[in-house]
Amino acid sequence: MPLMQSPALDLEKLALEHVVPRLLSSGFCYLDKFLGEEIGNRVLERVRQMHQDGSLKDGQLAGHLQGISKKHLRGDKIAWIAGTEEGCESIGLVLSVIDRLVVLCGDHLGQYYVKERSKAMVACYPGNGAGYVRHVDNPTGDGRCITCIYYLNKDWNAKVHGGILRIFPEGGSRIVDIEPIFDRLLLFWSDRRNPHEVQPSYGTRYALTVWYFDAKERAAARQRFKRLSESKEDPPAKES
Repeated sequence: MPLMQSPALDLEKLALEHVVPRLLSSGFCYLDKFLGEEIGNRVLERVRQMHQDGSLKDGQLAGHLQGISKKHLRGDKIAWIAGTEEGCESIGLVLSVIDRLVVLCGDHLGQYYVKERSKAMVACYPGNGAGYVRHVDNPTGDGRCITCIYYLNKDWNAKVHGGILRIFPEGGSRIVDIEPIFDRLLLFWSDRRNPHEVQPSYGTRYALTVWYFDAKERAAARQRFKRLSESKEDPPAKES
């Protein structure tokens, strides 16, 4: 399977002429016809198979509701994929291309230094009106700086199927609606600059999401977690 249908130079052009300027000016950017029909179809086929064979499980809520599924708040079904699993080569290909794109953005992203990312979250909204209420991906400084979502929905009609990703840039009253159409890649800052929601979906809606980490913030978050874990493990002092 070819890595890209167009020369590698195109990725550099996308990074420097589209992604970087739009992230810096608007906080988000999307690219249509990102990988092409053939590769997109292979990814879609694999994700559909995962949905059909029961590999996707109810998405969970973080924070004080961790481990509790609340379908009225979040109705997607998900699985975490590295892209190296048997049968997931097409997902690995998507991740490799997005990795290259983000690397090519390099030191043009302000204070961020990206050197690692999460696994891919394969997500399905099953078309029963499920959505995801307004939230921020990284409200606590956990290291995530860029959210990337690759959409897989052919013949999507938002007026019929809903499922729009609505962004509230800078948390204000202005809105930006992104339709989850096939072979579209969306990138946006993961922090409080971009609260967003998935509106109720009335068609089966598929996407891959991956988060890129800022090295400094990620290291600080790990230190906080380590200190918290150690404090919980320390036994209480005995009274003499």
